Amino acid sequence: MEIAIRNIGNSKGVVLPKPLLAQAGLDDSAVAEVAIEQGAIVLRKPAQPPRTGWAQAAQAVAQAGDDTLLLGEFGNAQDADLAW
Repeated sequence: MEIAIRNIGNSKGVVLPKPLLAQAGLDDSAVAEVAIEQGAIVLRKPAQPPRTGWAQAAQAVAQAGDDTLLLGEFGNAQDADLAW
């Protein structure tokens, strides 16, 4: 497939067909990562930051009441007798 490179002010641009963006998983994205790899311009979905969604998942677990301790409470009563 060939796509025209157009003048956009002092820059250049291309219009990517929606089906092409859909195949790449970019059809609903507002941004994309761009890189040059072996002489090719490559667009990718942005990487999600580590732990994305963890806070919402923890809230859902807590709301479901499924956040009890697996081992229960345990103390270190014998630690009082230790000498450092």
